[in-house]
Amino acid sequence: MLWKIVLPVLAAVFAVESGAMMPGGFVDIDPNNEGLRNALNYAVVQHNRRSNCMFLSQVAEVVKAQSQVVAGTKYVITVRMAKTPCRKNGANDVCAIHEDPAKAQPYLCTFTVWSRPWLNDTRLLNETC
Repeated sequence: MLWKIVLPVLAAVFAVESGAMMPGGFVDIDPNNEGLRNALNYAVVQHNRRSNCMFLSQVAEVVKAQSQVVAGTKYVITVRMAKTPCRKNGANDVCAIHEDPAKAQPYLCTFTVWSRPWLNDTRLLNETC
């Protein structure tokens, strides 16, 4: 009879203690992770397409990177962006950020990207700059 009381109490204690390791929750990941890099490149292209600025922006620094396993992988990436001297419609493959901070005009963005590589599907779910 005692086990009917003890077992639910122990289950509740383990559930509360394991809450910090929530399955399916966001985890910090290495900024050099290949999936993250692909998601970030996609987000930057979309950001530049949506922007009203004549010049391209590039990632100056990855501030924080997290992933969550869902039906695919959801990435939440906080980056410091900065302006480049390259025009949007130019033929430049690689464009460096302005060295002068006044011209670079750094700003912070957080991108949420959902990737399902087996379907060749990547979506920018949210962008906050």
